[in-house]
Amino acid sequence: MNRRLFMRLSLSLVCLGLFASSLPAAEHTTDSLDTVKEKIKAKEAILVDVREKSEWEEGHVKDARFSPLSELKEDDSLEKLLKTLPKDKILYCHCRAGRRALTAADILKKKGYDVRPLKPGFEELIKAGFEKADK
Repeated sequence: MNRRLFMRLSLSLVCLGLFASSLPAAEHTTDSLDTVKEKIKAKEAILVDVREKSEWEEGHVKDARFSPLSELKEDDSLEKLLKTLPKDKILYCHCRAGRRALTAADILKKKGYDVRPLKPGFEELIKAGFEKADK
């Protein structure tokens, strides 16, 4: 193999590795929304809303914990939020469409939490019977 081809191949593999490492490792939970409701009702789990403040203020699920992804990404804010999240319960993260929930799950899993990101977003949760909080 000539040197030029080897260098291109090496660079391609490095770039591919960097791209792959930036993708979230978490996967959406296979728990049904009925299972999620049951676990929350039994106090075995909590719902964690990782949307941003303006989204939260427009409406959120009753009893959900507000932990915006932007704060989970900042070390100082993360440490404060971690003190409010129980390690002995399942954390079901949700956002608007499921992507931020995956990123939040990666962060929280590294801190030792049992995190199960939801694919359904806020609107789907409300349609599935989760109670909307009074503003």
